[in-house]
Amino acid sequence: MAGAQSDVELFGHVIDGEEINAGDGPGFDSVDPYTGRPWARFPLGGGAEADLAVDSARRAFDSGPWPRMSRSERRAILHRLADLVLENRRDLALADTRDMGKPVSQSLNKDVPRTAENLRFFADHAALTPAELYPSDTGHHAYTRYEPAGVVVAIAPWNFPLMLASWKIAPALAWGNTVVLKPAEDSPASVTILARLALEAGMPPGVLNVVHGYGPDSVGSALTGHARVDRVTFTGESATGTAVARAAATHLTPVSLELGGKGANVVFADADIEQAVEWSVRAAFTNAGQVCLAGSRLYVHRSIADEFTRRLCEAADQLVPGDPKDPATLLGPLSSEAHHRKVSGYLDSVAEWGGTVATGAAGPGLFVRPTVVTGLPKEAPHRNEEVFGPLVTVTPFDTEDEVVAEVNDSPYGLNAMLFTENLSRAHRVAASLRVGTVWVNCFFVRDLRAPFGGVGRSGLGREGGAHSREFFTEPKAVVVRIGEDPGADGAA
Repeated sequence: MAGAQSDVELFGHVIDGEEINAGDGPGFDSVDPYTGRPWARFPLGGGAEADLAVDSARRAFDSGPWPRMSRSERRAILHRLADLVLENRRDLALADTRDMGKPVSQSLNKDVPRTAENLRFFADHAALTPAELYPSDTGHHAYTRYEPAGVVVAIAPWNFPLMLASWKIAPALAWGNTVVLKPAEDSPASVTILARLALEAGMPPGVLNVVHGYGPDSVGSALTGHARVDRVTFTGESATGTAVARAAATHLTPVSLELGGKGANVVFADADIEQAVEWSVRAAFTNAGQVCLAGSRLYVHRSIADEFTRRLCEAADQLVPGDPKDPATLLGPLSSEAHHRKVSGYLDSVAEWGGTVATGAAGPGLFVRPTVVTGLPKEAPHRNEEVFGPLVTVTPFDTEDEVVAEVNDSPYGLNAMLFTENLSRAHRVAASLRVGTVWVNCFFVRDLRAPFGGVGRSGLGREGGAHSREFFTEPKAVVVRIGEDPGADGAA
């Protein structure tokens, strides 16, 4: 670590290959949501730090070696970084656990390995993916070059701090861009460690910069509206995403926005109930429900609704709150006191909307027990707004057409889940839903080649595989005359 003051660890900005301002000047603390005590301190960046970081990334792109390296050279460094991530997995995992209460069993065994896999996948994808060649009968040779876009601003969310940051920076770096990363102020530690490891892996100074601070009217706004930035990629809630898009639009900077979700989970009468309950518990309560992909709108066919709800409640009650640093803990606290107040407010208003809490409750501390709510009307906010906590609403349905209409009647469209043993229904319903991802008889299975993103208030654009290549590069057409007829107009 950069240093220590008492039992609070000090972290700095990472700009141009140096960690600066650790323990100096204005700062803010990261509070462990389980203990309620600060465990780390970070410098509070603003416009000046944003300029420093962008200038560093700009120099590294315009005149540094990174964009000029071969793809194989960049690939080797990113693979070395992935190795270091795994070698330092415990420090990285504990950083996320202390920052936002994520159970260490998840951060250690899922988030950190997935971070390494993101780095390896995009390093290989950039090195091995071919470009297009366009046959011509006019005496010309035409092909496509995918060239790095330039300076990328990446803003990562607080719920999967390391993993979702790597989802953004891995393809950006693999394709030769330089990056300024602003982590969420609630969970900034792990990506700072990642930036240190990137330098250890041989990444040149200025290629990966990390700046700490707040978003609106601070370092976040300064970065997203910066005139010298070429791409902005953001994951977070929808209102902030709108502000990010507005700031980037002042310079026509392309944006990729992965925003909020209100994922629907549809269980048909022919579903394997045991399997559907198991996956529904994961979809609703993993990471204490602080997942944009959470299956928080549960629709169950009326013929099995009572049995399904009973078994869902029994499974939810098995998730006992505990110390997130204990490997046996599966349910940690919510990320902050403010977020706990927000989620608790939804629980407190269930009866007001005519619903019933079948199981679950708030407390103690910042915990919220897995909560299953029934009997809510369609207009209840619990069924329409992104709660971002361990609360799932159960609504019975009768027909396929009815439930498809219900699922699509939402401003969000990030993902949905279906449970059915009828293959024709699975394909038919998946095609009918206006969402970016549909999981059938499973949840959270991600193929890094596939497009990821949402519709409506769930975002703009797609990332993953070739979709990340399209966003983080400037495709260029090259046409070379190789024939003997100088008068050919090149029309194919």
